[in-house]
This record gives sequence, C-alpha cells and structure tokens, in this order.
Amino acid sequence: MPPLPPLVRAEDGTPAEQATTVRVAWDEAALYVRFDCADRHAWGTLTRRDDPLWQEEVVEVFLARGEADPVDYLEFEVSPKGVLFDAQIHNPTSLRADLHADPSWDCPGIRWEAGEGAERQDWWAVLSLPWSGLLAGNEGPPPRVWRANFYRIERPGGSERPESAEYSAWSPTRVRPADFHQPARFGILELQLNLLSARSGRAHKDGS
Repeated sequence: MPPLPPLVRAEDGTPAEQATTVRVAWDEAALYVRFDCADRHAWGTLTRRDDPLWQEEVVEVFLARGEADPVDYLEFEVSPKGVLFDAQIHNPTSLRADLHADPSWDCPGIRWEAGEGAERQDWWAVLSLPWSGLLAGNEGPPPRVWRANFYRIERPGGSERPESAEYSAWSPTRVRPADFHQPARFGILELQLNLLSARSGRAHKDGS
C-alpha cells in the first residue's frame, strides 16, 4: 500500500529530523495502520498495557467517525517495546483542563505488534483495529468518512533530556508547546471500495 506523506513537526509543519512513514488500509473487518520509524536510539522502559507511553517513545493513532470536528475520539499508542495504550477521549474544548481520558476501555478484538527495522535502531509498529471494536459492536458497514491523525513522539536524549523531544504528526496541530489533542486539526480518511483517500490539515496556517 502507498504511504501517506511523511510525518512533520507537529508545532509548525516543517520536516521531522527522524522520519516516520505511515500506511493505512481497510477491509470489511478492520482498519490497518503501520508505522515505520527511522531511529538512532529506540528505547522504552514501560511494560504494562495502558502505562503512560507518551512519557517515552511512541507512535499514536487518534480516530473518530464522521467528518465534523470530534469531541469524542479513540486514542491508540504503541511503543518500540510493543506495549499498547488505548483509551476513549472526551475533549469538548481542545483544552487540557477539560479533557477526560478513559484508559479503562480496551478496544475489543484489537491486535498490535512492534519490531526492529533493518538499520540502526529503526522500528515498526502495526495495529489492526476491528470495526466491531471501533463502533462499539454496531453491525453494518463502517462509516465512509473518519477524522484521524497519526503521531510520533521521539526522545533521542531519553527521559533525562525532555528538551530534545521531537513531536511529529501527519496533520500538524500547530500549537506550542506541542499538543496532539487538537481535533480540529485532524485529517480526513475516506473509505472507498477497499481503497482509502486521506487528506491532512496541512493547508491550515497558524491562527486559522
């Protein structure tokens, strides 16, 4: 499957220092996402599902049905160690003070994996997100249009050097400090006869 455009810096849309490629596909059973990450020093210490993976290195998928700017969406994260975080998010104002995350939710039927790449300490992660889990058991075909974003947190200096962190996104959120929970900046995924059309929000300008 062809990749989406490479992830860019979330704050301003400029090229990321360490490249990340995302591929997305779908069939009648699930949505499939693969990340391929160039990395000079992949690391992680967390080992339990729903640990705070965003404090280390991670790739992330945010997903909501429909074309409107979402208030409620799903968050999935996978670390280089293959640890999963999944949660339901309620975000009515795009302000952290009003955001509520429910990591007690476990997506039914989800499958995920991570592994080493061919060079340096490159790594990859894949997610299989079943429609039955994403749609809370609703039967019938999945909605044709979804809002989505794909992210990566890269911390080359480890936890001791938080200033070295790089936050990258498919559709840059354009806020400082970097904040992935900006649903108005999510791109659009459109399911089309076993193909997928994807449009990011990169045309947005700061303040738009």
